[in-house]
Amino acid sequence: MKKIIIIGCPGAGKSYFAKKLHERTKIPLYHLDMIWHKPDKTHISRPEFDEILENIFRKEAWIMDGDFSRTMEIRMRACDTIILFDVPYEVCMQGLKEREGTKRDDMPWEVAETDASILNEVNNYIPEQLPKVYQLLHEYNDGREVIIFKTRTEAERWLMEKFGDK
Repeated sequence: MKKIIIIGCPGAGKSYFAKKLHERTKIPLYHLDMIWHKPDKTHISRPEFDEILENIFRKEAWIMDGDFSRTMEIRMRACDTIILFDVPYEVCMQGLKEREGTKRDDMPWEVAETDASILNEVNNYIPEQLPKVYQLLHEYNDGREVIIFKTRTEAERWLMEKFGDK
């Protein structure tokens, strides 16, 4: 477990978990939202983003937090561990609500309120994106460790069992 991707619906708890995993393992953490987005709410180009990912892939160890479906397959090929947050819709919506008005490590701006594009992502994730994720998990189930959390409590329990209270 040295090259880890953490995927799932917006609001599922990926970034919080990634930070806790980083704290326990000291493996460098890369929030894909911080790479993709600029502070002025624009983003870098796709080729620039892909080049940054390729540079990270060459490192000895890393944790990547973010779903980013366009690059999911290449990240699955590059990793040795896939962690999926397959939590209920209501949990994701609550997660979005909880981040409003907070400054976070995984975004280059404070989220004042959840915008329509993120709400649309959450509304479409379970019926549209999640089946594609499971198909990719099936395709890349070739020695990679696959961990699926159905609740945030499961994720917390896994951290405690694997790494203790650090």
